[in-house]
Amino acid sequence: MSDLCKISFAAPAAPSGGVAVVFVDASLKLAAASAALLGGVEALIARAAPTLNFKGKSASAMEIAAPHGIAADRLVVIGTGDGKGSEPADYVTLGGLVMGKIGTAAQAHVLFDLPHPPASVAEASADLMLGMKMRNYKFDLYKTKKKDDEVKPGKQDIVIGTTDAAGARKAAKSRDAVAEGVVIARNLVNEPPNVLTPVEFAKRAAEVEKLGVVVEILDEKAMAKLGMRALLGVGQGSELESRVVIMRWNGAKDPVAQPIAFVGKGVTFDTGGISIKGAAGMEDMKGDMGGAACVTGLMHALAARKAKVNVIGAIGLVENMPDGNAQRPGDIVKSMSGQTIEIINTDAEGRLVLADVVWHVQTKFKPQFVVDLATLTGAILVALAQEHAGLFSNNDALSENLAKAGIATGEKVWRMPMGPAYDKMIDSKFADMKNTGGRHGGSITAAHFIKRFVGDTPWAHLDIAGTAMGSTASEINQSWGSGWGVRLLDRLVADSYEG
Repeated sequence: MSDLCKISFAAPAAPSGGVAVVFVDASLKLAAASAALLGGVEALIARAAPTLNFKGKSASAMEIAAPHGIAADRLVVIGTGDGKGSEPADYVTLGGLVMGKIGTAAQAHVLFDLPHPPASVAEASADLMLGMKMRNYKFDLYKTKKKDDEVKPGKQDIVIGTTDAAGARKAAKSRDAVAEGVVIARNLVNEPPNVLTPVEFAKRAAEVEKLGVVVEILDEKAMAKLGMRALLGVGQGSELESRVVIMRWNGAKDPVAQPIAFVGKGVTFDTGGISIKGAAGMEDMKGDMGGAACVTGLMHALAARKAKVNVIGAIGLVENMPDGNAQRPGDIVKSMSGQTIEIINTDAEGRLVLADVVWHVQTKFKPQFVVDLATLTGAILVALAQEHAGLFSNNDALSENLAKAGIATGEKVWRMPMGPAYDKMIDSKFADMKNTGGRHGGSITAAHFIKRFVGDTPWAHLDIAGTAMGSTASEINQSWGSGWGVRLLDRLVADSYEG
């Protein structure tokens, strides 16, 4: 999302240059108000549609250059279908489609007057804006040259014409906060690992202090005092120090009301340690901190929109490297909980980070629930590809709320099985547990490992290895780092836990 792009709301009006965007149904008809504003546009659309094979299907588009009779350089016609779909309209995705068609145009007017009007024009208009902002995101900080055919982005002035402009402006405030949170998460995931070290990540996370979030950063000395040896063991092969960041937002009417908690895995680069990964694709392991990126973006979003809830956001930040001081397969470490862990594979490191941070959060803050997020296993990609995040939980109500939020936002989760037979797979001959249960059921045994540090607290684990980085491009995300989870968890909080 570029600072050069300004999106505002105004009453519907005829375009006065640049790109004009209108919406038609399957009969190629505009809404009555749009038809009245734009004169003979329907006839123009009807003439162009057969040539361009445009039938007004939902999420289809047609472009007409230098449209006759309209004060616009280009007319973009978006199809909305027959309005009979069983699924609720997704105005965020529609906004992404619109922004993709506007491209780098300096001026655009989106006549958001739909043939099949939404239940709330204000909410739909704000969602459209959110989708446009998310689509407009680019990460090109380190590019010093542009291709010959690449247009350098300039200032953009985009107006969304809506019949409830005042309501849209009000509704857009919360969407702006969420968009900012998604951008923060995407930026963090996209940053190179030589820039985004654990210490640098901690500094960036601490920027939420400007929104009233209380931030505590634990250095290695503080972590050692607390007994976080599982986390520290992961980072001991790196020259870079590890960090834990605790972010506290107190937005509830009662400042001492029981908080909710989110924990993120933040391995800023993962070589696999002594159990080193293959060279192919290892550069992608800069994104092994997608969970921590999500929690950081979420805390910004909640604080920026002044969510009426008390929230703990905690992230464990380490780098997993294979030097002479690195943790070895066969080592046994004692976690903060007092439980001992046999290291079978040093590439199963994220669960060690989460073990200490989850334990610290649930014992110190006594939250209503804990949700942890981690790019934890390749096994979840085998099971769910990049369509869903894996959901593991000890609580049905929390799982149902997450699933509902996933459907509402499109950041979908799928609940995976858990049980005693899987838990037994991580029992160790030499310690209380081992850090991997083998190849079979790898995402499930990883979840069971984390569960051993949860106690009786309601808990959910989201394995986001397929959704946080390198995810499938969509109308609202063209970036390698998706910022996945910020919208999901913000919606979870808004729908189920705000007072």
